[in-house]
Amino acid sequence: MKQEIIDRINQLARQGDDFLFVINYLGTEAYIQKLSEVNPDECLYDLEGISNVHPLRYQPRKLEKWQVFPPSFDEYKKSFEHVKNNILAGNSYLTNLTCQVKVECNLSLRDIFLQAKGKYKLLLQDTKAHHESFVCFSPETFIKIRDGRIYSYPMKGTIDAAIPNAKQVLMEDKKEAAEHATIVDLIRNDLSRVATEVRVDRYRYLDILQTNKGDILQTSSEISGKLPDDYKMYIGEILDAQLPAGSITGAPKDKTLKIISEAETYQRGFYTGIMGLYQGGELNSAVMIRFLEDNENGRFFKAGGGITSKSDCRKEYEEVIQKIYLPFT
Repeated sequence: MKQEIIDRINQLARQGDDFLFVINYLGTEAYIQKLSEVNPDECLYDLEGISNVHPLRYQPRKLEKWQVFPPSFDEYKKSFEHVKNNILAGNSYLTNLTCQVKVECNLSLRDIFLQAKGKYKLLLQDTKAHHESFVCFSPETFIKIRDGRIYSYPMKGTIDAAIPNAKQVLMEDKKEAAEHATIVDLIRNDLSRVATEVRVDRYRYLDILQTNKGDILQTSSEISGKLPDDYKMYIGEILDAQLPAGSITGAPKDKTLKIISEAETYQRGFYTGIMGLYQGGELNSAVMIRFLEDNENGRFFKAGGGITSKSDCRKEYEEVIQKIYLPFT
């Protein structure tokens, strides 16, 4: 993460200010504002119920058009094979491969934000400093800090809830289990860079995500550690030590980042970065997945999944398409 971003976060935390932070995947760009100074015409947020959205006189609009134009299987396969070959060569154990998918929808990004159901929601409009407009409705907590402990909640493993015995199929899938175990180990290592007494509090628990295409089951774990007494002086460094998030990169992280840059055919931008709030010495943040962006070339949904030595290209391709949804019921 750029030093100026770390310094800005530290400055606000040391002053005791409450603030919102949005940091891109590479840690090179950020939107950081005191909560009292966030302009709702520029940014709307709702992070586990903490929001700058006022009680609405908003009339929900009907979703009349939702069309997805996925990349061809052959196009995806080229990126997949580059990743898989690196894994088989021992350069990575797990790599999160993503792509951007063109979509068409009759709703504006603001409409989607206001109507979407999500644990963490953010709308950031194009400004002079930030030339991307996007909405994010993420189910994945990144890290939380409370009572002197840091918590992380990596999310890995999904399945269509309509599949017969979906829970059993997901929990017994060896590829999904191996992928989850790898990420938990990586996050334990990341937390150990800033905390002691790191432990896994919950392992592979299930969440249900509601979408406009039906429910999805997803597995997560909870990992925590004890921060030093003066942690409030170094919030910027604590975040920097965890980035980019392990769940959207892979392991080992440094080598895997290089593989991702070679395999992916677009720039992630703010997708798979983080968003969060710092309030009263406590922090709550999310990984920016489930991400829809407007740019000069149209509207794109960005999605991906973890690749391991056991991954099947066709199955991974179909999983990416499954993740392209709006969280409406």
